[in-house]
Amino acid sequence: MNSELIERVRRRLAGEGAEMDTAAVADAVRAETGGVATHNEVLRALRLLRQEFVGTGPLEPLLDDPATTDVLVTAPDQVWVDGAHGLRRTDVRFTGEDAVRRLAGRLALAAGRRLDGAQPYVDGWLPGSGPHGRIRLHAVLPPIAADGTCLSLRVLRPAAHDLGALRRLGTVDAAGAAVLDSIVEARLAFLVTGATGSGKSTLLAALLGRVPAHERIVCVEDAGELQPEHPQFVRLVARPPNVEGAGRVTLRELVRQALRMRPDRLVVGEVRGQEVCELLNALNTGHDGGAGTLHANSPREVPARLEALAALGGLGREALHSQLAAAVQVVLHMKRDNEYERKLVEIGVMRRGDAGVDVVTVWRAGQWTARKALLTDLLRAPMRAA
Repeated sequence: MNSELIERVRRRLAGEGAEMDTAAVADAVRAETGGVATHNEVLRALRLLRQEFVGTGPLEPLLDDPATTDVLVTAPDQVWVDGAHGLRRTDVRFTGEDAVRRLAGRLALAAGRRLDGAQPYVDGWLPGSGPHGRIRLHAVLPPIAADGTCLSLRVLRPAAHDLGALRRLGTVDAAGAAVLDSIVEARLAFLVTGATGSGKSTLLAALLGRVPAHERIVCVEDAGELQPEHPQFVRLVARPPNVEGAGRVTLRELVRQALRMRPDRLVVGEVRGQEVCELLNALNTGHDGGAGTLHANSPREVPARLEALAALGGLGREALHSQLAAAVQVVLHMKRDNEYERKLVEIGVMRRGDAGVDVVTVWRAGQWTARKALLTDLLRAPMRAA
């Protein structure tokens, strides 16, 4: 059964408004083949057409793999998957550009978004969590995507590993885990930095699991990814606008709500916009031990990244550095090593100088640097205060 016949069957079903059940597909196949379709051809048509109308279509088997983090479609015959073994091309094929575009449009509609010639790109979340975890959708149509529809599905699985599991996975060694434990115990505020897919949320969830059980953690997230093993973990999840553009609840608004919920520790799953202003303000008003993640290529870039985000909220450079110096003490930098492993590669300490706040590396690749005392002094400070 060729792709042309499958397309004729699909159009017949759509034109008749028939439901996508076994009987309707069988009748449509027989009608389009003049009644000579075999039983196997009918079954194949059913399978292919169900992929068009249900779930994520031919990408479903890739998403079923628990190691998958991203599925990327750049052409009907170019479907890529990223996961435990790095980025690789798969054997999955679409029947043509129209099939990719139809899937992108259907998924956009499921996410409550518009995708057409007037709005040729979309960014949203597919409804529900399902067996895969939450899925973030991004799609771009021609002519913006010059070579054809591009579709990206990012799988956000619950970040639930504990620190022991990360040690077994090689993310951190025993000595590094002990340092991380000390940072959490001393209630130092920290940011976990790194590139996309470097394991920032996984490390953050593991560290939140080390927070004492009597402390209440209130976490604000864009995607509901963090699920640490902690008895008092409260999560607030942002909400995008609906297809009419109404109903949006931003991270910035949720940070304000979180402050009214008696947090012992305030967490922002990913600092990505104006909410950095509320977070820094909260960490400067008695909420020790707060945390978050931030996209950055190195710890030294953190102050500049925060400057750019704070500017969106109307906070100038001088004010940002003043807040930052008192709000955040430690930066934990993650890196994806050899495309497969995620590792903690650097620990830095925020230090205020004449030109503003910078980040000084105190631990790199399992070894202390000459500036170790900057962190050890911070770890002793709570004990002196006690």
